[in-house]
Amino acid sequence: MAKHLLQQKFNHIFDNQLINDIENVGVLTTFSKDDIIIDINQPLKHIPLLLSGNIKILREDNNGNELLIYFLEAGETCTMSLTCCLGTTKSKIRAVAEKDSTLMMIPVQNMQTWFHNNSSWRNFILETYQNRFEEMLETIDNIAFMKMDERLYKYLINKTVLHASKTIIVKHQDIAEDLHTSRVVISRLLKQLENDGKIKLSRNKIDVLS
Repeated sequence: MAKHLLQQKFNHIFDNQLINDIENVGVLTTFSKDDIIIDINQPLKHIPLLLSGNIKILREDNNGNELLIYFLEAGETCTMSLTCCLGTTKSKIRAVAEKDSTLMMIPVQNMQTWFHNNSSWRNFILETYQNRFEEMLETIDNIAFMKMDERLYKYLINKTVLHASKTIIVKHQDIAEDLHTSRVVISRLLKQLENDGKIKLSRNKIDVLS
């Protein structure tokens, strides 16, 4: 199963030798929806390669409030965990399974060795840094320049792409936590979007219409 998933998601990225090495040293791990995969201040000895599912990456302020930074999809890894591994520091993010997910956990020492010895791994890591950097810039722009109703609608659109479905199963409180605001604000803005004909609300379910 592990090799099949690796080949399915990474065959166009990694050479055959690297896929074999990952299978030999990696630890195949599964998580259920809402499981915490990596927590803040957790020492990191492995980095995750996401084989199936989705993961959301969150930051936390001093009061324990969370802010969504970006999502990971199958075939990706988390650059913030990479940075912590390279600097041998504790995690500065929380990674939570958006839905049931399967990961290959790579020991830190192998990650560092491959970066120097394998060009396909090195290119993957550098490209991942670039993609995540652009996503974090987009997150900063959204917070700085977009009104909350615009951020909310963009969040819902991103969810439909992530789950390949126009129907989103989510609680208003969960959206509020991801966007670092209150449930009351989210409920009001969702009702406004429904009145505008952009979504249809049901209990713990949102249909995105346009």
